[in-house]
Amino acid sequence: MREDPSAGTAGSGPAGAGTAGKPEAAVVRDALGVGVAVGLSGFAFGVTSAGAGLTLLQTCALSLLVFTGASQFALVGALAGGGNPFTAAAGAFFLGTRNAFYGLRLSQLLALPRSVKPFAAQWVIDETTAVALAQPDRRSARLGFTVTGLTLYVLWNLTTLLGALGAEAIGDTAAWGLDAAGPAVFLALLAPMLRTATERATAGIAVVLGLGLLPVLPAGVPVLVAALAAPAVLWARGRRAGKRPEQEEETDR
Repeated sequence: MREDPSAGTAGSGPAGAGTAGKPEAAVVRDALGVGVAVGLSGFAFGVTSAGAGLTLLQTCALSLLVFTGASQFALVGALAGGGNPFTAAAGAFFLGTRNAFYGLRLSQLLALPRSVKPFAAQWVIDETTAVALAQPDRRSARLGFTVTGLTLYVLWNLTTLLGALGAEAIGDTAAWGLDAAGPAVFLALLAPMLRTATERATAGIAVVLGLGLLPVLPAGVPVLVAALAAPAVLWARGRRAGKRPEQEEETDR
């Protein structure tokens, strides 16, 4: 995608013409707040990963290369529960596919040079997407994305290392509740996005499937089954929409 010559001017961004640009200081402040708050939870991942039996190198490699908290926690959680490594990896991979859809939206919003896109792709996660989409223009979106991504990447990897090194001193992560930190952060980011009835129904069914099947299926599999909530809700919605014209036709008769 070519560079937008009007990028960075007030009202030229994705919010449309006439939108006032947001002060850079405010964008940096918000981005740093998100980056620091979420980045510190990397400590919980480091402890949880070490508790699940992963080595220090494996734990740090996950944060450096994968860098998507929900998928990382899903992987180590499934392994800690005795799940098959391939099943655990499949569940983590499925959760990570959401970032591909974020990338489609951010590609249009940020309009980064082609040479930069492969590096920026590593930072396409929930937090950077949320901060970028909240900005009124392209310049602010780029700044928010960059500051959030840089802050979060550095802190997440640093705290992952510290958490893995300090895992032995902490002991059982479940006793401290650290194993719930990742899912809690993910839910906190997801909840405000559930605005429509379809989205809320999808989330509700996914929770019921995931938690309901947790005691009877191998670790990692309930996450995959919970994904069926989306096509099920969309199918039901489409069927209901198809019935409405038929009912109106019957009424007209």
